[in-house]
Amino acid sequence: ALRSWHRNFVRLDDLVSVNFNTMAVSAGDTAWMLMSCGLVNLMTPGLAFFYGGLVRQQNVLTMIMQNYVSMGLMTIVWIVWGYSLCFGETKTSYIWGNPASHAMLAGVENDDGSGGEGIPGTVFAAFQGMFAVITPALMTGAFADRVMFKPYLLFILLWIHLVYYPFCHWIWGGGWMADEEVWDFAGGIVVHTTAGFGALAVVMALPHRKKLEPELDTDPHNIPFVALGTALLWFGWFGFNGGSALAANEQAGYALINTEISASCALFTWLMIEWAHKGKPTLVGACVGAIAGLATVTPAAGFVYPWAAMVIGILAAPWCYFLIEVVKNKFDLDDALDVFAVHGMGGYLGTLLIGILADDRLGGPDASAKQFGKQLWGATFCAVYAFVVSFALIKIINLFMPVLPPVSHLSEGLDASLHGEKAYSQKDNSQNGTEFSNPLKAASAV
Repeated sequence: ALRSWHRNFVRLDDLVSVNFNTMAVSAGDTAWMLMSCGLVNLMTPGLAFFYGGLVRQQNVLTMIMQNYVSMGLMTIVWIVWGYSLCFGETKTSYIWGNPASHAMLAGVENDDGSGGEGIPGTVFAAFQGMFAVITPALMTGAFADRVMFKPYLLFILLWIHLVYYPFCHWIWGGGWMADEEVWDFAGGIVVHTTAGFGALAVVMALPHRKKLEPELDTDPHNIPFVALGTALLWFGWFGFNGGSALAANEQAGYALINTEISASCALFTWLMIEWAHKGKPTLVGACVGAIAGLATVTPAAGFVYPWAAMVIGILAAPWCYFLIEVVKNKFDLDDALDVFAVHGMGGYLGTLLIGILADDRLGGPDASAKQFGKQLWGATFCAVYAFVVSFALIKIINLFMPVLPPVSHLSEGLDASLHGEKAYSQKDNSQNGTEFSNPLKAASAV
């Protein structure tokens, strides 16, 4: 996802005349990219479990639903015109590509996403579509427990058009940021900075949960879910970063091993920091640390050598930990699941580190003061843009429909009040008559 491509305009009625033999296809590259599509697709359910385990038990299905519905809605929009807005022909607009270039994915068969002998355009479109699905879903962890379902759908629908698609086009689709040589291998700016700062904007636009629920319980309800979600995300991230080389080549190999190195180093470093700071190393801390390492290495994964990936992972842990434990508490930010600190600022840091650690022998930029400056202004511009647009969006939506759930919904739980479902059936303990809605708590009481 690091190159710029020229996109030929194809009308819908030209689809029947597409020549499927105009492009050489590498079976190895295509097989790897098909696998990468599946790996990245798995990340959104993994994110649902990761976030779902961290929220309260009466809201876990709401969190999972918000992630799963993104898979449905965002894919539909991507097929209709989203792909064209990101990778379509650039004419006079500096915001999007021409939406008619590949409407309904017409004519993508002749688009070689790898820029030479490699993968079919259909595979490239599928792979990029997975990124468009998970990016808005990343924001859900920040405003957990306090957004109604209908305004959430409207928010992500508008947000994907006004925030994600423009940056995807500007950096990966041959837009003006690519011309300015701002580099992003697999989504430090396009995915993590947009989602992280968009999430921060929503958090600051809405009231703190303590004002809605004075006796707020913020403890994770199911830590094994958190661990399961982390495993699925980590597994999928090999396709997220490794697949962004768009070929089964040496750069993909570096991206893959750097993903493992950074996540592992960040996980262990986070545990050591937490152990020293709080007296005990926790499984939740290990999981969050791994995600921080994964998010931070993403923009640089295919541009750095393994020693640099180790540096990135070791830096990611204290950077994100400080933002959660100090900055978040100091400013009383109600970022429920630390999306801003881990994804937003992790992606931001990784983007800057390209200017310090990148090596042009791997096919990307070379570290220099000039490149660092370009990465700095690119990431900062993205952060400000995503924050301002997201803040305005949620405020405008709230003028037309209530974003916050009523107190009665919060008391009952969003799962039951919004979706008519409960994650755990209620059972009575025959010995003491105590009612448990969470089977883990019931088991621990025996």
